[in-house]
Amino acid sequence: MGITRETLSTTFNANGFASPLSILSYEEALGYRLKLEAYEAARGQVDPKTQSRKTHLLLKWMFDLVNHKNILDNVEDILGENILCWGTSFFIKEPWDGTFVSWHQDITYWGLEPDDVLTAWLALSPVTKDSGCMRMLPGSHKKPRLEHHETSDTANLLTRGQEISSSINEDKAFFIELQPGEISLHHGGTAHASAPNMTNDRRIGIAIRYISPNVKSLAGDESAILLRGHDDYGHFHLEAAPENNMDAAAIAEHERANTLRQAILTHLS
Repeated sequence: MGITRETLSTTFNANGFASPLSILSYEEALGYRLKLEAYEAARGQVDPKTQSRKTHLLLKWMFDLVNHKNILDNVEDILGENILCWGTSFFIKEPWDGTFVSWHQDITYWGLEPDDVLTAWLALSPVTKDSGCMRMLPGSHKKPRLEHHETSDTANLLTRGQEISSSINEDKAFFIELQPGEISLHHGGTAHASAPNMTNDRRIGIAIRYISPNVKSLAGDESAILLRGHDDYGHFHLEAAPENNMDAAAIAEHERANTLRQAILTHLS
């Protein structure tokens, strides 16, 4: 059973996540999957470790997803009426490739404060236990940040292979299964992980990172795009939306934003 708008905020605040929420029809989700795979056919498959975290500035269809009313209505119920998008990432597991995501908390490595940060994770393929759906530890966002360490496991989809150093009671974790067109929402402090894809189809998800304007980067200048409301803080350089896929203006804006982000990643490493 899905979460309703009436119970969303209460569920999210209690657990640190809410799922599933229906956003797109199956046909719409398939259409976006085809757009992604056409992009990959032209430019090569997305590498989770080296991918741009700002593809929504480069591709009009990605920005349309980031700015989708059905997603933003749910995000607004949690973050409030002023919403920025800070980044996007593809999380793709090929059939039987052994890739996984270790137990971690997003906010630990993002350099953002306060933690008015959430991720909308949109499924473009069936995301099940067999295909390696996320598992989330309820209430972990309310506790002190857990210590992490970095690993060199090349099968880990996280850039640094970061993982929580202490043991996790996985019996308490929830499996976040999604059908194409559904999203889950999770807090930046919620501990989560996912296992390898043991099916014959790709497991495709898009993680969209939304923040409130009061959030600031502790590591230096960054940029974000204002989607709803007002930014009365000015903590982020405001980005421009693409008018067309990969046009000159979109490429230039994407490069500008990526340069700022790369400087931050270098500072945090």
